[in-house]
Amino acid sequence: MPRCTRKGCGKEFSEDSTEICTFHPGAPVFHEGLKSWACCSDTNKPVLDFDEFMRIKGCVETDRHTNEVPETESPAVTSPNEPEKETKKSDSTYVPVAAPSMLPKAVPAPSLPPPPIVEEDDDLSVSITPGTTCQRKGCGVVFVSDEENRLGESEGTRCTYHPSPPIFREGSKGYLCCKRRVLEFEEFLKIEGCKTGRHLFSPKVNSDQTEEFTTCRIDHYQTLDEIHVSVFAKRVDKTRSSVKFDKETLAIDLYLPGSKRFLKTIDLFGPITPEHSTFQVFGTKVEIHLKKQDTRSWTILEKPTHELGGIALTFGVSGRTGTVGAKDSVLDAQNSARV
Repeated sequence: MPRCTRKGCGKEFSEDSTEICTFHPGAPVFHEGLKSWACCSDTNKPVLDFDEFMRIKGCVETDRHTNEVPETESPAVTSPNEPEKETKKSDSTYVPVAAPSMLPKAVPAPSLPPPPIVEEDDDLSVSITPGTTCQRKGCGVVFVSDEENRLGESEGTRCTYHPSPPIFREGSKGYLCCKRRVLEFEEFLKIEGCKTGRHLFSPKVNSDQTEEFTTCRIDHYQTLDEIHVSVFAKRVDKTRSSVKFDKETLAIDLYLPGSKRFLKTIDLFGPITPEHSTFQVFGTKVEIHLKKQDTRSWTILEKPTHELGGIALTFGVSGRTGTVGAKDSVLDAQNSARV
C-alpha cells in the first residue's frame, strides 16, 4: 500500500480510503538541540528527543491521504549579472607570519574506536496491540499480527533500519551508522536503513541483569482543577510500565533501559478523581494529569508528615484582568471558615 507523504502523517493507506489525515503544513525547526514544527510551535512546545519530536501530532486535518511528492523550496541562486562584492584589504594592515621552522607541528589526535552498538531484541512473549509502530529508527512498519510481522521468515518480518541515532549538524541531517547526509528534512525521512533484521515492538528484558531501582526527578504545577506532574525518565517501556490512580494515592511503576526501574507510591496532598486522571509517555518524560476533587490549592504534591502551621492555602485569583487585590481569592473549605 502507498504511504502518505505529508509531514507528520506517514501512514499507509488504500486508494479508496476516507481516513482523516493529520499532518504539519509547516517546516521542521531545529535550533540549539530543540526540535519543533514552524506551524504549531506555540501549541506544541519544542522537544529535545528526536523520537518525541516525531510523535508530535499534526496540527491540520484533511479528508484524504496523498502520496504526491511535496514541493520543496528551491535554493537561492545568485544572478550571473550581479557583480560579486569584493572585500578590500587595507594596505596599512601588517600581519606577522612566523617562520616555518618556528611553527609547531600538529600532532594528530589518537582515533578512538566507536563504542559498540547494543541492540535490543523483540520479546515475542509480549502481546502487541495492532497499530503499534516498530521502535527501530527508519523502519515505520505498523504491527498487524504475530504471523505477519513477528513469526517465520515472511517479507513482513523483515526490518530495514538504522541502529544508531540521528545526527543534525550545520544544516545536514543523517544517521551516525551510515555516511549519507541530506539538507531537506523530507529527504532525511526517506534515508533507507543500512541494516536488516527483525522488528522491535516490545524490547526484551535481559534476565541475566539484576533489576536496579533508580530515582527520577519529579516536578509539578497546578491549575484550578488539575495537578500536572512530570516524571523525567528517558525511554520508558510503555508495554510494562504503569501509573495507577486512587482517590488519595498515586502509584508510579516505570521500566527503564538497562534493567532499571522507578517505583514510587505518593500519598497525595488532596483527593483526586481517578477515572478522570490520565498519563502520557514521551521520549524523555512521563506526564501525569491529576483531576482535583475540589479547587483548593496544593502547597506540595505529597501529603505532609508534620503540621505545616497556620498557612492560608489559596490557589490564586478569579476574574480576567486587574491587580491581585482587585480579585476574589479561591479558598478551600477549612480556610473559608476562617474568613
